[in-house]
Amino acid sequence: YIKRIIINCIVSSCLYKMEKRAYIVSYKSLNGLMRHLRNQGIDIRGTTDKRLLRNSGYFHGYKGYRFFKQPTNRLAIQDYREVEAIIRYDSELKSLLYSKLMFIETAVKNIVLEEVLNFIQSEHINDMFRLAVEGFHNSPITLGREQKQKIQQNKLFLQKMIQSILLDQYKSRNTKITHFYDNHASEVPIWALFEVMMLGQFGKLLASFTIAARDRISHSLGIGSQFDTNRKLLSNYIYLLKDLRNAVAHNGIVFDARFKSFNATRSMSSYMVHYFNLPFVNFDTIGDYIILISWFLKTLCAPKKEILSFIKQYEKLVADVRQDVNTRVEYAIVPANLSGRLSQLKLVVSS
Repeated sequence: YIKRIIINCIVSSCLYKMEKRAYIVSYKSLNGLMRHLRNQGIDIRGTTDKRLLRNSGYFHGYKGYRFFKQPTNRLAIQDYREVEAIIRYDSELKSLLYSKLMFIETAVKNIVLEEVLNFIQSEHINDMFRLAVEGFHNSPITLGREQKQKIQQNKLFLQKMIQSILLDQYKSRNTKITHFYDNHASEVPIWALFEVMMLGQFGKLLASFTIAARDRISHSLGIGSQFDTNRKLLSNYIYLLKDLRNAVAHNGIVFDARFKSFNATRSMSSYMVHYFNLPFVNFDTIGDYIILISWFLKTLCAPKKEILSFIKQYEKLVADVRQDVNTRVEYAIVPANLSGRLSQLKLVVSS
């Protein structure tokens, strides 16, 4: 018994020392990280490179930007300055996109709000659910009972989601919501709800409207009906933008569109191809999101000069990063056939 106790103590002591040693070995100083990168074939040395690594961070910077989309798609980086160039490209790209995404979100919400209020002739959320949101009794008559039940479940889920939004905003003392409950003992109007909805939640609501309400909204934006027979293009485009918007807002990586979680439908791609007369659009690269944002800006009647400036600024960012990385990295991070598609994009925007 005593021998067993002694052996257990010795084993425990050895394990503790091994764990402690493993912990010590796993930690690397900034100089150690630089040596580690050099061992991986990346040229990094001197105070300037050290400062760049410190500012961008090894984990957020190098480990986040050393691949394209998937960790298995490692970029052929030879010099740490190339990592810094990609980080700078990504950061400036987010700065370029931010104001446009905010404008699109605000403008689309306002247009949808106007059309919904005119459609239901009321500003009450309950009236919106009764008259503009699809349920069992106002879904297309061609649908079967089970399909209508699924639509009704979606409507109930949507009501629960909106009540949760209002509860969270009330608990956080958002005056846009507390004003109505505390001062008027009245229902929160639709316009106040739209103000506090996140873009993904707004897209969910938009997709849940009746075909008549969606048709009204699509026509107000001039979306071609031949590519939008079910009037879901706008809500689907909103879902696409939601992923990008969240990445931009939370300092995620955007240059390779790794943020994408929504798979575009064929009609979404076909409409962009038709609208701009492009060879292809698949929403797999950030260049396609530039095309989508340009479409939103044009559809929302933004000045041509502003849209063209946006496209040209993106072109400059691409040209700059091309100069700062080696050819293999350039081919990996710059979308194929980008120059030709952007030229065609500018041509349509200018017309």
